[in-house]
Amino acid sequence: MAAGPPQRLPRAAAAPGQRRSRRRPGEAGSRAARPAWPALLPGSGLRPPAAALLCAPAGRSELWAINKIPGTYLSAALQGHHFILGMFSELKFPVPWGHVAAKAWGSSEGHPVLCLHGWLDNANTFDKLIPLLPRGCYYVAMDFSGHGLSSHRPAGSPYHFLDYVTDVRRVAAALQWRRFTLMGHSMGGSVAGMFCSLYPEMVDKLILLESLGFMLAAEDTDAWLKSKRMVIDRLLSLEAKQQTPKARSPEAALQRLLEANRHLTAEGGAILLQRGATETPAGLVYNRDMRVRTSQEAFTVEQCVELLQKIQDRALIILAQDGLLVPHKLDSRNHFAKALREEFESTLKEHIQLVEVPGSHFVHLNEPEVVSGIISNFLTVQNTRARL
Repeated sequence: MAAGPPQRLPRAAAAPGQRRSRRRPGEAGSRAARPAWPALLPGSGLRPPAAALLCAPAGRSELWAINKIPGTYLSAALQGHHFILGMFSELKFPVPWGHVAAKAWGSSEGHPVLCLHGWLDNANTFDKLIPLLPRGCYYVAMDFSGHGLSSHRPAGSPYHFLDYVTDVRRVAAALQWRRFTLMGHSMGGSVAGMFCSLYPEMVDKLILLESLGFMLAAEDTDAWLKSKRMVIDRLLSLEAKQQTPKARSPEAALQRLLEANRHLTAEGGAILLQRGATETPAGLVYNRDMRVRTSQEAFTVEQCVELLQKIQDRALIILAQDGLLVPHKLDSRNHFAKALREEFESTLKEHIQLVEVPGSHFVHLNEPEVVSGIISNFLTVQNTRARL
């Protein structure tokens, strides 16, 4: 079944007594109102991200944000805050099992940049960063299958690493992009690195945030076999349980997210939760497909170095000093990651720009201004050999 052209989500209905804009949010010339903007969670004091598509019904003291299913919304009590809406548009790319969702900033005539989120995250991970980047680009942040607002894969289908790479190829084809920049965070960086290796002619620049471009393999054969067995066993266990997704209160949903992501701030967690959960009568339910936990694909240090050498002189890697890839903080058993870092300090450092910045694994979301200047320079410089 061939994928059709991307589709835009239906616009939210105009509030009673209000005029509906003739343009979609995110389109050139559209104007966003300045509604009273609450915290995502009552009493949290947190504001939603700048890039959010809202329709606040007149006379209601609630926030309504477009969520997974058109016509369903995530609400929160008003706290009297005000915020100017960021301008973006929602996209849907048809695929044989449903659709891949994405959000886009800027003019479609700008230089294309495809943004890939991390494992169990969603496109909102770039909400605070993209508004700080050069306006001459067209940024599309997609939700991988089983994440965010994208469809889950069919029953009985596991999630393989290469499936995510295929998602990228499908989206690029739907957008009719022949050559573009890839920016990926964490697992999204690994997907970007693999895509760049498979389709080098399609990628002009590669930006990796808290990623070395590839996932590292288990350190010995027994560990590798154990990891593959776990993938199969977990998939079969999930299928056998057929558990109904657990519903949580907004506060509990955010708390659970923060407990599982110690590098996230409360604000960052709230931003991810806006696209990562759907409101049901019983409470909020996470959108992610639990089967995505079975995805594993990795490479040896030698393979990683060889692949990285193929994309040299057009790659930027940003690592956080309190992130997951700092050598002195890595588990003593994780010798592969340390060995790969040593390769950067020897054979690769003259060809791939490696920058360390203060911050955590989610520095691009928690403190985007720390990395926005570095990324902006890399996007705009013509000769990527130039040092930052």
